[in-house]
Amino acid sequence: MTRSDPQLIDLLILVRGAGEMATGVAHTLWQSHFRVWMTEIPQPLAVRREVSFCEAIYEGEKQVKGVVAKYIKAADEIKQIWKEGMIPLLIDPQAKSREILRPHVLVDAIVAKRNLGTNITDAPLVIGLGPGFTAGRDVHVVVETQRGHDLARLIFEGEAEPNTGIPGEISGYSEERVLRAPVEGIFSANKRIGEQVKEGDVVATVRGLPVKARVSGVLRGILRDGTRVNERMKAGDIDPRGKKAYCYSISDKARSVASGVLKTILMRFNV
Repeated sequence: MTRSDPQLIDLLILVRGAGEMATGVAHTLWQSHFRVWMTEIPQPLAVRREVSFCEAIYEGEKQVKGVVAKYIKAADEIKQIWKEGMIPLLIDPQAKSREILRPHVLVDAIVAKRNLGTNITDAPLVIGLGPGFTAGRDVHVVVETQRGHDLARLIFEGEAEPNTGIPGEISGYSEERVLRAPVEGIFSANKRIGEQVKEGDVVATVRGLPVKARVSGVLRGILRDGTRVNERMKAGDIDPRGKKAYCYSISDKARSVASGVLKTILMRFNV
């Protein structure tokens, strides 16, 4: 077979996680006609909920840019959901569903900044996003998630750049645009995603203590009301550009990383 006559096998792909980054990956792979399913924890902590398939756990289904994920309760429902044209999503923190379906590719897109149990033997191709993985030991390939010149770079040996703890800059703002829980407790939101907020506005409270906006802009993401949080935990995201449409669009970063995942898969299987 020559390069001018490629043949891509019918791949099963498991994406661990269903937050924004994982959603960007699953969205790209689904639109590329791969059979994808996703796994999550019982109570997801996604902030950018309008572009996170994990919302299906609460709502039953979640549509992001024309692609729908559906929450299911057992792995034996996965094939039926594929037939219905949707991405299956189940609560499966340990990714035990891979033992039933045997994926060709496993993508750890939890983005926990550490490895929560993914092994290089989990699938013929195992991909890890960002820091916490070592290519050649934990996974076959690491995809860089740090913004900058190397974003979405494929790493075949070694690790991604370490987590700086500093959010990406938007319109000159970095840490200031992030909302954080002042104390441990139950999060109570006062604003909704897509609302305009001003610097000093009380966007939420935790145990009666205010979570105030430090910049003006549009509320691009916020935790679900009633979520239990830890002190200093990320609870929201304000976009100083103020464009409401950005609240419902997968970020450039997530799309770039998703393209890196797709390229990795094609390099491995498209022969």
